[in-house]
Amino acid sequence: MTADQIAAFQANGGFAPSAVSVVVLGFVFAVLLLWGVWAMRTAYVGWAENRINQRQFLGVCIRFVAMYLVLTFFILS
Repeated sequence: MTADQIAAFQANGGFAPSAVSVVVLGFVFAVLLLWGVWAMRTAYVGWAENRINQRQFLGVCIRFVAMYLVLTFFILS
């Protein structure tokens, strides 16, 4: 963006364009963490009720951690 565009954005929006980036990134990571907690809790309930075995439960946890790390690398790099 040019300096004039940034000035117009700040004048009309009341905040800097970089603040929007921070809010969007925060929202993406918050949704990802909520989904991860839901997935791991569901897997834990399945493991506790013997519907899935320990290996499958650990697979869910490892896949979530790997996905979180990859997404963090791609978004924040």
